[in-house]
Amino acid sequence: MRIRTVTEDELPLLGELERAAGAPFAAIGMPEIAEDEPPAPEELAPYLDHGVALVADADGTIAGYLLAEPVDGALHIEQVSVHPDHARRGIGRALIEHLAAGTDAPALTLTTFADVPWNAPYYARLGFRPLADAELTPGLRDIRRKEADHGLDRWPRLCMRRDLRAV
Repeated sequence: MRIRTVTEDELPLLGELERAAGAPFAAIGMPEIAEDEPPAPEELAPYLDHGVALVADADGTIAGYLLAEPVDGALHIEQVSVHPDHARRGIGRALIEHLAAGTDAPALTLTTFADVPWNAPYYARLGFRPLADAELTPGLRDIRRKEADHGLDRWPRLCMRRDLRAV
């Protein structure tokens, strides 16, 4: 497996992968998440110029992807998805570690579902810690507001941070 930057012509493939990666949410009582329409290629394109867009390439097949962008001095992980056919092989971890190794940002942040096993508990194992409300930056508060407007607060959510170096 090789981690590399997404190419523009691969953006439509990320939506297909996202649909497949979201399917397991239906089995845990979150069908709305499983059925949520992934972002269109035009919505993903800004990550190519103003953020980070990585794929895990497994012999020519995109097995997973990660999107991140700067938010309040940290690098915010907007999405990490791994196709179920490639799950439980360390691909999500490899994408996050690649991101961490390649940035000079002091931290990585993300938002996630608190009680989904492959969400907050998984990220905690990768060194992320939950943030208290008082620790949320203006940018993270804005992201959480948008998520709430999208209906994601129907299930417990939280912001997490992984410090990469002393701040």
